[in-house]
Formats: sequence, structure tokens, C-alpha cells
Amino acid sequence: MVSILDIIGPSMIGPSSSHTLGAMRIAKFAYNLFGTPPDSVSFYLHGSFKETYIGHGTKLALIAGICGMETDDPNVAKADKIADELGIKYEFRGIDLGDVHPNTVKIVIKKSNSFHEVIGSSIGAGRVKIISIDSIVCSVSGDFPTLVIENEDVPGALESIIRIISTNGINIAQVNLNRLSKGSKIASMVIELDDELPSFVLESLKMLNVVRFATYVKPI
Repeated sequence: MVSILDIIGPSMIGPSSSHTLGAMRIAKFAYNLFGTPPDSVSFYLHGSFKETYIGHGTKLALIAGICGMETDDPNVAKADKIADELGIKYEFRGIDLGDVHPNTVKIVIKKSNSFHEVIGSSIGAGRVKIISIDSIVCSVSGDFPTLVIENEDVPGALESIIRIISTNGINIAQVNLNRLSKGSKIASMVIELDDELPSFVLESLKMLNVVRFATYVKPI
């Protein structure tokens, strides 16, 4: 099997899995929030990503991920051309995200009137850590199916959400909880699952009175 390192590595200066495979997996995670190519995407590059994103292959890797490509896709080397063919508008900007891993990127994707934001770090050997999804602070590997939920911060909300997931035989691996602000009465959670989430379970969650929105992200 040909990997992304085989595809774009030889033509780059000092390529590494942190700058290519990890970057592509972060972008693929963002892609999976919609499940289809976005209309536009802004890549905000922090640290070493900002300094070396062209020479180390990060640019092509990010574009390939946001196009929904797999890491062994032979078209990764021309991901920018494919993005153009798909009509995806993309831009790269530098940013200081503070005290985070040097290989970190914030990705803002837009489609129609909707948008999502993902901040992820490439931590080595192709591994990633998603540290924020739609402003929800978390610590997600991307290796598991993931639910992103915004809900009313009222008693019993978490219990009702967990009940729907568990009664359908789906085991929960990890839950990240966050209250948006004190007194806002709006909370959010990122839930990593051991099993794929059937579409009818997602629809059941969306129908709960306490759920404002719910998004399912497939593993990368």
C-alpha cells in the first residue's frame, strides 16, 4: 500500500509524519464534520506548521484531508488541483494559538450557511490530538467515532443523552463536558464511542428537548 509519505515525501524538504500524515488526519477529521467537501476552508497555522507548511508537505496534506482523501490516495500529490475542481476555496494564514503543540492548526470550514471549527495538533508518528471542536475544549484522538453535542444545561440532560446511547448497545469510551459560560444555561459535550453510531440513534438524540444540536464524526 502506498502512503501519503510515499506520495509527497520525496519532493519535500525534510518531510515527516507530523507534517504530513498527522496534518492530513486533522483535516480529515474536520471534513468528517460535514461528510462532504466544504465550500471554503481557512487553515490557521501555528508554530512549525506556520514556518514550514509548504516545504514539508503540510499544505498538500491539509488540502487532501479537507477533500476527504484517504492517506493512500495516489492523488494526494495534486490535492490542490482537486480542491479547485471541487470548487473548494482555501486559504492559509499564520496564527499564534498560545501554549499548544508547535504542530497545531485551526481549521474553519463553511458549507452553505453552516460552519465548523476544529483545532488539532499533530503529536508524532501520524498521531493527532483534537483539542477543540466548535469551541468545545476536548482531547480526542480521532481514532473513535465521536459525538459533538450542544445542550441545555439543566438537570437530567446528560442522563437522557447517555441513556439513548447506552440503551442502543453503544459503549462510551470518553466524555468531555464543558459549560460555555457561567449562567448561560448552555453546555456542550464531546463523546468518544467504541462503536459506530447508527443514523437512527443520532436522530433520536436530535429529537431530545435538551439537545440544541448534535453532530457525528466518523473515525479518521
